[in-house]
Amino acid sequence: MKSLQAQLFIVSAPSGAGKTSLVRQVIKDLPNIQVSVSHTTRGMRPGEDNGKDYFFTSQENFEQMIHSDRFLEYAQVFDNYYGTSVDAVQQNLNTGSDVILEIDWQGAEQVRQKLDDVVSIFILPPSRETLIERLRGRGQDSDEVIERRTAEAVAEMQQYHGADYLIINDEFDQALTELKSVVLSQRVAKRRQASRHAGLITSLTQ
Repeated sequence: MKSLQAQLFIVSAPSGAGKTSLVRQVIKDLPNIQVSVSHTTRGMRPGEDNGKDYFFTSQENFEQMIHSDRFLEYAQVFDNYYGTSVDAVQQNLNTGSDVILEIDWQGAEQVRQKLDDVVSIFILPPSRETLIERLRGRGQDSDEVIERRTAEAVAEMQQYHGADYLIINDEFDQALTELKSVVLSQRVAKRRQASRHAGLITSLTQ
């Protein structure tokens, strides 16, 4: 999978670190960047759209895609599969749009094993106490569930070392600036600029 004029990003974080809010704002603030839409075998929920929220597919079709090596990464969560299609990502990159994969560390590791040209970013909360407060702030889970989710988050945070960039989401605006800076820095990388402005560079240097 190659696209000299577009970049594939991975953004990972434990639950409660604020990853989704940051990614949504980056998509709003920057042109030519989008979040990859995943495939799933779970049923469509009210208000969801096929191709927008997920590509909804059957378990049989998903497993055929696995056997055909058509996923960059996939996982089975309880009784359902979730995965990132090679074709879907490549089609977006071919349009010149940067693509964000919003996936967990295990999915990120699968992608890094398959691709060299990927930039991975890990987002951490400023403290364990803040993480717990954010999880409690959702007001949806019991103390027992919060305790379990906190333990899961700690295990996830231990995997930060696999990423290229580490962002601490203490102040949202600062974390957002840092995330956008990573994206923008890749857009002016020499290899991308040389491809994007090949004609200009030739006219200037020959």
